[in-house]
Amino acid sequence: MSGVRAVRISIESACEKQVQEVGLDGTETYLQPLSMSQNLARLAQRIDFSQGSGSEEEEAAGPDGDAPDWGGAGADQDDEEGLVKFQPSLWPWDSVRNNLRSALTEMCVLYDVLSIVRDKKFMTLDPVSQDALPPKQSPQTLQLISKKKSLAGAAQILLKGAERLTKSVAENQENKLQRDFNSELLRLRQHWKLRKVGDKILGDLSYRSAGSLFPHHGTFEVIKNTDIDLDKKIPEDYCPLDVQIPSDLEGSAYIKVSIQKQAPDIGDLGTVNLFKRPLPKSKPGSPHWQTKLEAAQNVLLCKEIFAQLSREAVQIKSQIPHIVVKNQIISQPFPSLQLSISLCHSSDDKKSQKCATEKPGQEDHLYVLEHNLHLLIREFHKQTLSSIVMPHPASAPFGHKRMRLSGPQAFDKNEINSIQSTEGLLEKIIKQAKHIFLRSRTAATIDSLASRIEDPQIQAHWSNINDVYESSVKVLITSQGYEQICKSIQLQLNIGVEQVRVVHRDGRVIMLSHQEQELQDFLLSQMSQHQVHAVQQLAKVMGWQVLSFSNHVGLGPIESIGNASAITVASPSGDYAISVRNGPESGSKIMVQFPRNQCKDLPKSDVLQDSKWSHLRGPFKEVQWNKMEGRNFVYKMELLMSALSPCLL
Repeated sequence: MSGVRAVRISIESACEKQVQEVGLDGTETYLQPLSMSQNLARLAQRIDFSQGSGSEEEEAAGPDGDAPDWGGAGADQDDEEGLVKFQPSLWPWDSVRNNLRSALTEMCVLYDVLSIVRDKKFMTLDPVSQDALPPKQSPQTLQLISKKKSLAGAAQILLKGAERLTKSVAENQENKLQRDFNSELLRLRQHWKLRKVGDKILGDLSYRSAGSLFPHHGTFEVIKNTDIDLDKKIPEDYCPLDVQIPSDLEGSAYIKVSIQKQAPDIGDLGTVNLFKRPLPKSKPGSPHWQTKLEAAQNVLLCKEIFAQLSREAVQIKSQIPHIVVKNQIISQPFPSLQLSISLCHSSDDKKSQKCATEKPGQEDHLYVLEHNLHLLIREFHKQTLSSIVMPHPASAPFGHKRMRLSGPQAFDKNEINSIQSTEGLLEKIIKQAKHIFLRSRTAATIDSLASRIEDPQIQAHWSNINDVYESSVKVLITSQGYEQICKSIQLQLNIGVEQVRVVHRDGRVIMLSHQEQELQDFLLSQMSQHQVHAVQQLAKVMGWQVLSFSNHVGLGPIESIGNASAITVASPSGDYAISVRNGPESGSKIMVQFPRNQCKDLPKSDVLQDSKWSHLRGPFKEVQWNKMEGRNFVYKMELLMSALSPCLL
């Protein structure tokens, strides 16, 4: 086989792609195969142009044309596969010619360059300055520079992360501000009754579901808010949902109740505003449509209440007829007292702002009457819902048994009317107004007496648990320093609608009218009786004997207020006697009776000759009570009894 020439065989590479990288999860990344142009460039890079021409190689080769075996036949074959073989020239002087031609080309190029440089028309040569080599840096400086570069890279990473976080926070805020219409509609549906009619969404503000019969429809429409420009910055209070309420329910409304006096002897309750609310301001976290709908529903409630009151004012037959003029109802609960109920509805923003700027007084709002009005209208709605009569047999109708009887045990006409008649809303409000007015006037009367009269003292203890039409107060009349002894006057005042019921400690009951003067006269008479009762209790404590006692004395001047009270007590030895007479207007009068042997001015009697008659008491002498020392009446009386009592030591 040595004589046979070697045959070149081209072996194609496998079609499998080479693996570039294997990931941690087992995925392999492959290298794409080279194109034909890329493969040609790779082969051209492997040519070594520093070797000689093909003729020299052929001379160095053997006679058979085989290359000499310098490093083994296998190595030469591998090298020759990557080399490009040129066809050998047949002319022996071909190499010399080629060298001379290349030298001539180089000399021509050199001549052209020198001529251009010499003439300086097209190109000039400048010396090139060599930059100085940078000084060698110390290892510490290199370490500091490397740390600085590392910190700069870390700072860039942190800045990029901060920018991403700020962008995400800004996007979240924008998404929060741009609330969806459907989510806002869901919130509205949780608070208000909605229904879809065609392509509109309607809501209900009325109280029909609670039993109201008010003819107003109370319908509002839910619309989408399109007044904002989405290209600009969205305000914080933006809401994609808005509501349209009827024009007659816009603004604010309240019921004004005023009780005005027409005579100076009757107290005045003043003016109160019910269901009055300030200007609608959206609370933080609550949508603006909530306050808007609440204000509209409040206007509808005030209109319903006033319509019911006006209807009843026309239908009710009373001694003094009620007057209904436009939005005002005028009634007279008591003589010379006028009750006015007005509906105030303002839809003008300027007027409402002016009203809101005014500071309300302390008595401008009466929460008790407003709460009672809420209860009354709720009860009225409940009666409407429960007015449906259940099916029952005709032979045995429901109701009281005595209504189906005849004869003497049956109900008469008045009793049947009292059972079947029901009070209206206006009657209940008038009764409550009467009770509130009577209670306030009673409290004012007690306070005026307590501040005007220091002796005896009057105390009022009001009960916290009261009825709508009845209140109770406990009145105590005491003397300072003698509260444990003087407990005789304890009154229980039950304040009703038109009368005041007084219950004494012993169970006696006295009915007083709504007149303020009657209550004042009664309390003055009780305070006058308290002084006499206090003397009686003090006499028991100090050992004096009660000779006579009367709450209503028939002798002496007549009192314009009540009656005078009197008591007579004697000392333990019986030598002295004290007589006390106390009236509501005349005041107190104290008389002291001394023994006859101490009376020098007593004339001698021809009848009483025996000495035993000298131990009897003589005439009474009046005491100058204003000159007595002491802080109150009972204390002065104690000093007087102590002075007249014998010394036991």
